[in-house]
Amino acid sequence: MVSVDLPLCGCAIEATPAKPYLGFKLDLDPVQLCDIIAQTNPGMSKKENSVRGWFISDADPSLIDCAIRLTRLLDTPQDIPFLAPMIVREIYYRLLIGEQGEAVRQIATSGSNMQRIAEVIKLIKADFTKPLRVEDLALQANMSPSSFHRHFKEVTSMSPLQYQKQLRLLKARHLMLAENADATHTAYQVGYESPSQFSREYSRMFGAPPMKDIERLRIA
Repeated sequence: MVSVDLPLCGCAIEATPAKPYLGFKLDLDPVQLCDIIAQTNPGMSKKENSVRGWFISDADPSLIDCAIRLTRLLDTPQDIPFLAPMIVREIYYRLLIGEQGEAVRQIATSGSNMQRIAEVIKLIKADFTKPLRVEDLALQANMSPSSFHRHFKEVTSMSPLQYQKQLRLLKARHLMLAENADATHTAYQVGYESPSQFSREYSRMFGAPPMKDIERLRIA
């Protein structure tokens, strides 16, 4: 469950032709979530506690059943327009009453801390090469700098500056791998003023200097 835009990736660690790995991604619609919350818990007060922007837990049998039924509609595409919306709505309901319910509710709660942090994240991603001032971001979130910094870390598990750094380094890795760009040019392109600082921080994140890491990826 990911409720804000985070630099995350995942992979299947076990799969065989006999026991293949099946997964799908479902984008949650805040409007539909609001509708279900209004019907099932209309008196619920808004909670201002921040929760993590990503959460991993085991799916209970009822949620797995929904996922399987939704996937099986691929075998009968003529049923998808009628049945898929009902199954998706049931998935929303199961998420709201499950272990991750609070994070799901905050997606649909206008003005929640999570929503405000999510809007700031959009701003950071839109221009991550520019210097970042926490005070300006706090103003956008309508929070004090100290409160913003605390809520941002609670939601993303990192500070705003760490978030920007990860964006820069992930973009740099992509540029070097996909466009064969050299490390120095890439460093300036993603917002670093010092290639040596870029190399140090890249090594810290990926475990090897830029070009060695790219060479390792290409061999793999």
